[in-house]
Amino acid sequence: MAKKKNAFYAQSGGVTAVINASACGVIETARKHKDKIGKVYAGRNGIIGALTEELIDTSKESAKAIAALRHTPSGAFGSCRFKLKSLEANKAEYERLIEVFKAHDIGYFFYNGGGDSADTCYKVSQLSESLGYPVQAIHVPKTVDNDLPITDNCPGFGSVAKYIAVSTMEATYDVRSMCATSTKVFVLEVMGRHAGWIAAAGALASTKDQELPILVLFPEVEFDQEKFLAKVDGMVKKFGYCTVVVSEGCHWPDGKFLAEQGTRDAFGHAQLGGAAPVVANMIKDALGHKFHWGVADYLQRAARHIASKSDVDQAYAMGKAAVEFALKGHNSVMPTVDRVSSKPYKWKVGMAPLSKVANVEKMMPKNFITKDGFGITEKCREYLLPLIKGEDYPPYKNGLPQYVQLKNTAVPKKLKTVFELKK
Repeated sequence: MAKKKNAFYAQSGGVTAVINASACGVIETARKHKDKIGKVYAGRNGIIGALTEELIDTSKESAKAIAALRHTPSGAFGSCRFKLKSLEANKAEYERLIEVFKAHDIGYFFYNGGGDSADTCYKVSQLSESLGYPVQAIHVPKTVDNDLPITDNCPGFGSVAKYIAVSTMEATYDVRSMCATSTKVFVLEVMGRHAGWIAAAGALASTKDQELPILVLFPEVEFDQEKFLAKVDGMVKKFGYCTVVVSEGCHWPDGKFLAEQGTRDAFGHAQLGGAAPVVANMIKDALGHKFHWGVADYLQRAARHIASKSDVDQAYAMGKAAVEFALKGHNSVMPTVDRVSSKPYKWKVGMAPLSKVANVEKMMPKNFITKDGFGITEKCREYLLPLIKGEDYPPYKNGLPQYVQLKNTAVPKKLKTVFELKK
């Protein structure tokens, strides 16, 4: 663009241990190109911040504070679950975006999120054609579910996978200690609505050197109660105990989730929660084994203290690449992680058109799941292991990690109109 424009950055959906590393990549890279990019404004609570004109001036933050984002979990500017409808269905939202972007001279839009935010970013990228205002929209990939297409893996996933692999290993050691007179089965529920990538990571805890009795329940495999209980019983008889890692998206043959609550979230997805107790009680009723169950929930995606170095590096690289792509004139694209080799692990930054990313979910390949449906293959292990390797500990003080809290100084509003969000 001939005239220097400001940039808008926002975080979307469930946050991760490394989404702020992507924010750091965006902001630090933009600051290195002050001749081409003005200020970087962040949306307070995602795209909602743009609609309500609640912008954050990141130029008010010191270089040290922005650098600290690289090792700070969660979303530094707030996130949201809000999906823009089509231009035809709700033109007012898009007109409002244009109004806010014009008022604040914004020409670059960086949206950091998963599949739904890729869809939002893709729609915003069409604004220049539909409403006549030039906006370069670049999607910055993020999702713990690892279900975005084209990219080898998604920033956020590697750290969740590492947390689940470690937690599964440690919990399995615990139950092994107690199985003679107490708990024989531990059930751990993990995230993953339709894709079983996170659940698969639990199986990494069992290795050739140290075999552990771990069963995995994937969303990709229809739940067969009789087959599952027989498998649990067989493992308990052989080892004296077992651990079950169940994805929240595990479902019956009719498609109903084991954990379905009958409610929906802001994106229209069934709200899940409770697969672990369902499975644990099933085991107790049928087999009589004592059990414990746990739900990793926010802990798995907030655990920056045990983040994967590969994940942190890739998250930063995606934010950096997004700005570089924009400066080269690209629009409606997403930087990707392209695997070059697994042994040794090498990767590079690639690029994908948003038209092929939006609303597409990447499930686990069939050859990543064992034939019995309860474990991972060597091919899957070879894929997963590089993503959890390497440590990138945050600085500690008095036994606790030192995370940054930004000032998040508000940008003065310029518009007289107030946008009311439809509930």
